Amino acid sequence: MSDISASMVKELREKTGAGMMDCKKALTESSGDLEKAIDFLRKSGVAKAAKKADRTTTEGKITTHINETTATMVEVLCETDFVAKNDQFSNYCDNLCLEVANNYSDSGDLSEAVKIDQQSAVIDLVARVGENIQLRRVLRWESNANCASYIHMGGKIGVIVEVENGSYNDCLNDLCMHIAAFNPLYLSPEDVPESVIEKEKEIAAAQPELANKPKEIIDKILMGKVGKWYKENCLLKQTWIKDDKKSVEQIDPNATVLRFMRWQIGEEI
Repeated sequence: MSDISASMVKELREKTGAGMMDCKKALTESSGDLEKAIDFLRKSGVAKAAKKADRTTTEGKITTHINETTATMVEVLCETDFVAKNDQFSNYCDNLCLEVANNYSDSGDLSEAVKIDQQSAVIDLVARVGENIQLRRVLRWESNANCASYIHMGGKIGVIVEVENGSYNDCLNDLCMHIAAFNPLYLSPEDVPESVIEKEKEIAAAQPELANKPKEIIDKILMGKVGKWYKENCLLKQTWIKDDKKSVEQIDPNATVLRFMRWQIGEEI
């Protein structure tokens, strides 16, 4: 059996992203043959995927793709930032996003369907990179309007947005960056559930400074606090990232922001 040197292990690790001990075992089993060692890692993928399935995945990559008729966003999780930056993992994410955009016809949340279709590919990727891999979210929009996307921090945050009419085309990328930075929860006040507003009013009304004030004064103060909450949490009411004298909806009154989505690695769904 060939001696397995540290440099051989390092080379296999760089090519596959697999763990050090997995690489050493693969090289030992293949008598130091690099290509056979890669095959060994792939063939042992099913068993390893099962063993790694319960391991925590807090890193990963969000990928987006925009074309003439669709906007697509995919989130794939892994265990470490090392693998998140690995070329094989990154290429898988990019290619999967393209595949969903071009080869699927449904619109909306496709997470479960794509997870089923990708089972073998994910197992193969687990064998190559040596970590638990989870295909977490897949979103595909069919659209005849203008769409744009933005990726922040190397895939830690992803945004897609859809806008029709007006001249938002000139600043769609800025709009995506605004969403990434300000993390709005809703598009407009009309989209906020009444239960959320009632909860905010309840919290505001419980503040000590409102004690013993007349009801009409309290109602006026609560309206002001709700208005401030809208400005913080509703995209159209937020202060525009490029001009603090304007809100997002004032950038182009003739344009209509139809929808947006912002994902961040590791956030609660």
